Amino acid sequence: MVSLSGNSVYPHDVLTVLLCLLTVSQAYVNVALNKPAYQQYSAPGVDKGDASNAVDGRKSDLSEYGGQCAMSWEEQTATWWVNLTTIHSIHHITIYFRTGNKPWGPSNWLTKYSLGFSVYVSNTTDRLQGTLCYKDDNFTLDTIPAVFTTTCPVHGQYVIYYNERLRGVTYPDGYSNTVAIGLCEMEVYGCPATGYFGSNCSVPCSNVNCQYCHIEVGTCLGCKPGYKGHRCEMACEGGTYGAGCKETCGTCRDVNQCSINNGTCLTGCDAGFKGDLCKSVCDRGSYGYDCNETCGHCRDVNRCFVITGTCFTGCDPGYQGDVCKTSCDRGSYGYDCNEICGHCRDVNKCSINNGTCLTGCDADFQGNLCKTPCPVGYFGQDCSETCINSYTCNGCNDINGSCDYGCRPGWIGYFCQKKTTRETNKHKQINR
Repeated sequence: MVSLSGNSVYPHDVLTVLLCLLTVSQAYVNVALNKPAYQQYSAPGVDKGDASNAVDGRKSDLSEYGGQCAMSWEEQTATWWVNLTTIHSIHHITIYFRTGNKPWGPSNWLTKYSLGFSVYVSNTTDRLQGTLCYKDDNFTLDTIPAVFTTTCPVHGQYVIYYNERLRGVTYPDGYSNTVAIGLCEMEVYGCPATGYFGSNCSVPCSNVNCQYCHIEVGTCLGCKPGYKGHRCEMACEGGTYGAGCKETCGTCRDVNQCSINNGTCLTGCDAGFKGDLCKSVCDRGSYGYDCNETCGHCRDVNRCFVITGTCFTGCDPGYQGDVCKTSCDRGSYGYDCNEICGHCRDVNKCSINNGTCLTGCDADFQGNLCKTPCPVGYFGQDCSETCINSYTCNGCNDINGSCDYGCRPGWIGYFCQKKTTRETNKHKQINR
């Protein structure tokens, strides 16, 4: 039997009810037809009981093997839902239970599994976040209809069928010990597009900013993104946007240029942020407006401030400044350019990183850094020249080898080639 209110319908009234349903169904569209469906505890490998069978438009064979019904294992809970893919204004929902093509009622072993069912409409797959359209707490094996219809003038994206037999709960006589999905068709009738109401879904909602209105009387039930108020007369303000103005704008360059509809920052992001909504911090190594700047030679690139590019832990060797993009000045190198280059042959060829003289040392110096004087007795490029009297000079001229820095004790002369009298006498005593 068919019921619009939950009460049984006697045979002589069936034709009248069917005609009423036909009239309403012609006015509204079955927005669930061929939409994605899901069911809990699906039987693996049993295609004939797939969740999608309940929205395929077929309901001529209500048996287990007809391939037109959604079926699941017997468990403590049973959940099935259809995703309408977008939010729709709904008028009524019709369920065709699986009967096995046999008379429905106490004599049918399937009837007991449907008792106690609920129907929800929600914007998510969580039924508890939605609206309870119907909860069976009155039907019995004798009164529950095989085809059930309930009016539910709400808007939502998911229509959810739920039933349960929880442990420790006492259920009325006739209820099964477990539940299972046995749905051969779930029809959800409503308007195919938002912003309209009426029997033909042709009347616009009362306010231009109203997105969802009561499908029968047109009362606004939800505003378009970017608006709020009972009549959706107020635009979002103060850096908010979206449905009900509940979303907060990101770090826009100008918060007044945050789209009230979707939160897009119309003039770009403030320094340190990126993306259409400007809610993502710059990636590692970038900073500034829209993250278009590249961090300098920071000692730790992860410590480059995403807004200004400042290197919090200082610069890599060879660089200086807050953003570490400036090379060391001529003649300096190392961390923060605190080291002074040695006696390089060309000071411009002193490595700003480690001070190495890339083209060699000036005369009289040696080593990678050219900070070490030539050993006593040597001079010239790469200390390759030998003093004329390397043994007697303290240091010699790097051009002619003369002893410009004096003689060692006991020696005199321009080239320190003459012994002093004391040194001569000492030499004679040694030779005796």
